[in-house]
Amino acid sequence: MHAFRDDALGEHDATGLAAAIRRGEVGAAEAARDAAERVRAVEERLHAVQAHAERPEPGPVTGLLAGVPAFVKDNTDYRGLPTGHGSAAFTPRPARRHAAFTRQFLSSGVTVLGKTRLPEFGFSPSTEYEDAEPVRNPWNTAHSAGGSSGGSAALVAAGAVPIAHANDGGGSIRIPAACCGLVGLKPSRGRVVPSAQGRQLPLDIVSDGIVSRSVRDSAAFLAAAERHWRNPKMPPLGLVEGPSERRLRVGFLLDSPTGVTSDAATRAAVTETAARLERLGHAVQPVGIAVDPRFTDDFLTYWGFLSFLLGTTGRTLGADFDRHRMDGLSRGLRATYLENWRNTPGVLRRLRRTKEAYAAAFRGLDLILSPVLAHPAPRLGHLAPSVPYPALVERILAYVAFTPIDNVVGTPSLSLPVGATEDGLPVGVMFAGRPGAERTLLELAFELEADRPFRRVQDL
Repeated sequence: MHAFRDDALGEHDATGLAAAIRRGEVGAAEAARDAAERVRAVEERLHAVQAHAERPEPGPVTGLLAGVPAFVKDNTDYRGLPTGHGSAAFTPRPARRHAAFTRQFLSSGVTVLGKTRLPEFGFSPSTEYEDAEPVRNPWNTAHSAGGSSGGSAALVAAGAVPIAHANDGGGSIRIPAACCGLVGLKPSRGRVVPSAQGRQLPLDIVSDGIVSRSVRDSAAFLAAAERHWRNPKMPPLGLVEGPSERRLRVGFLLDSPTGVTSDAATRAAVTETAARLERLGHAVQPVGIAVDPRFTDDFLTYWGFLSFLLGTTGRTLGADFDRHRMDGLSRGLRATYLENWRNTPGVLRRLRRTKEAYAAAFRGLDLILSPVLAHPAPRLGHLAPSVPYPALVERILAYVAFTPIDNVVGTPSLSLPVGATEDGLPVGVMFAGRPGAERTLLELAFELEADRPFRRVQDL
């Protein structure tokens, strides 16, 4: 299902809509109104919106994306709207001020229409709940839209808005992008303004960004974000506008460094992409990543540590916070950590050392190509938090086996919608680069998009 129609948004991506607004062909207020109507048209099926802004706040008219309607994910403060984190464990209060990233996002010129849904505290790769409707995939509403930025991905894929905020602590930009046929770039650690919460953690694994339908929108967002704030420790990026003449050395792998085997549709997407790269003149070779055999258990322990912290400090979110009302996944992660908390120093030490193995894999290479996920978007219910915790974690680890390493190392990583299953579900492939390599990722993505335009849900 989709919301594309003959209105102010048309089939524009964010860059095209912003250009039409600058030329005076479309008004920003008209674009916001029509986007709101599109959201209403699909929300009854998709269940992607957490809250609507009563008075949408336009960004500066000088921004690269001035006038483009968008949404903020509901784990990030937006002044006047409650931040619920997808949890039923507390009653959220309206935020008093914008989060630092919200200000950076608004600096691009977007008009925020509201907030999108996520699974509780962003822990799950599927936006599902114990006692509420799940977020549904516009390509097939019986399937997951991914997580944790599932609400944002569903709205963008359905054409309700051109872009939406997403963030990624273990794959939460790239996973829903792959599920919903979108472009999803997780920036390098430090590329965008860090969150206050992330700065307090022993290992900051979360990066903010967007999901989009075109490479140029992801490039425009990063350029706009850099105009607002640039980390002097990162190489400047600027506006990337197309492919490069430079030919790259790309390593590829089909199965996870942690030993998880990808399914046939996913392997085909990666193999076909590798063949396309060779046809376009790039050098492609198999690569291995020798991560510590304990990486999966260590990452799961750290994920449990985050759940433990939330359960312990939850009253800062709401006076009525009750950790016993957290969902089954959150409670299970917390229990996992409590069983292993004495190992925390070793877990952190090994996770930090992952960058050494990753750097070794990149020797002689510019990028690494892999699956995003071990299999396409599952049917709703497969990853629901009501599934008993041992079975649920087993399913998650057999699904999310490629993305977490870039969160731990802090490297940029990009999901592109290049494949499809026999029944039409999107299949994404992932490119990862060294820290600060967003330009290289975007230039290659432009080339692949021009070589074979991405499938569109409105063409089904």
